[in-house]
Amino acid sequence: MENQLLKEAQEMQTELSRWRQALHQIPELGLHLPKTSAFVTEKLDEFGIAYEIYEDCSCITACIGQGKHCFLLRSDMDALPMQEESGIPFQSENGCMHSCGHDLHTSILLGAAKLLKAHEQELSGTVKLLFQSGEETFSGADAAIKRGILETPKVEAAFAMHVASTLENNTIIYGPHPMAAVYGFQISLTGKGAHGSTPNLGIDPINTGVHIYLGLQELIAREASSSDEAVLTIGSFDAGTASNIIPERAVLKGTLRTFKPEVQKYLIQRINEIVDAVCKAYRTDYKIEVLSNVPAVSCDSEMVNSCLESIRNLSSSIKTYPLYHVMGSEDFAFISEKVPSAYFCIGAGAENKSQWVGQHNPKVLFNEKCLPLGAAVYAKTAIDWLAGQAEE
Repeated sequence: MENQLLKEAQEMQTELSRWRQALHQIPELGLHLPKTSAFVTEKLDEFGIAYEIYEDCSCITACIGQGKHCFLLRSDMDALPMQEESGIPFQSENGCMHSCGHDLHTSILLGAAKLLKAHEQELSGTVKLLFQSGEETFSGADAAIKRGILETPKVEAAFAMHVASTLENNTIIYGPHPMAAVYGFQISLTGKGAHGSTPNLGIDPINTGVHIYLGLQELIAREASSSDEAVLTIGSFDAGTASNIIPERAVLKGTLRTFKPEVQKYLIQRINEIVDAVCKAYRTDYKIEVLSNVPAVSCDSEMVNSCLESIRNLSSSIKTYPLYHVMGSEDFAFISEKVPSAYFCIGAGAENKSQWVGQHNPKVLFNEKCLPLGAAVYAKTAIDWLAGQAEE
């Protein structure tokens, strides 16, 4: 038997899909999301929900209900700087793309907001909503916390979810450590420019960068145990403007993802040592900058169990598995560090599995059938958690 909240959410399918498709066509980056924020606040106005906008970081907060206890629901709203190639009718055309599904996240939280407002009299406390910017740059949650998102009213517990393009619809996965820590870094190399015909007169930062790249890959292959769960990726190597010019500069950007703090500490040390040694060998100046340093997402066991019970009470047909443990990273970790939290993943794979590709891919597709379930899960977990606190 399906819970009434889920039935109400399913009746919103067309509306939720319409919101998602509108958001998908206006993807924005980082901490500045004026069109996205305007869309969200327009809907909150329609629902009769008061809100606050943090203009400096495009985060939006809203509260539904009132009382001693406060439960936070969070969804991210930002996109990625990539040209979409999905071929869907509402494909984005501005050089940015919601290839991680944050347009679905935003629509799900809007759906939950509408459900919670309709059931406001049943709330035994306050549900605080956070529509967050800057997750892809790992800057939004920290900015929101500094602006006081966890205060006034004081948040006691938090819940968030991520959609998955390679997980079947009506499936939810969870785990104690769902997302890894991420250390983002930039290596700036300065050599000496020269004509391509006279490399002996220059110092080639591309050559230095190639050796650094290889050294960092060998670091994982030869110094990290397979049980350490460490991934190091150089995702950007920028150098040169022409085929016959040895450039002055090259820049590498990468990420190191781990779960164990001691493993992260050792590998960061080794990154610095390898860069220093290679640059000395090839007479290249360098600078290493930290772009991000986000802890792993850690879930509170009581919160996980509470959210699971709520989900299972929505419908017996929902499949739940304790399988969420991936090398991806999430700045929700800054929130889970401060309050008991749970972080789940909801299936949004296309009906045709042959179309499944991973997120951050220009051809990724998502199944909008996950939207009502996501909205109902958010609303039910919030209602139930608050009810549980009132009984204590």
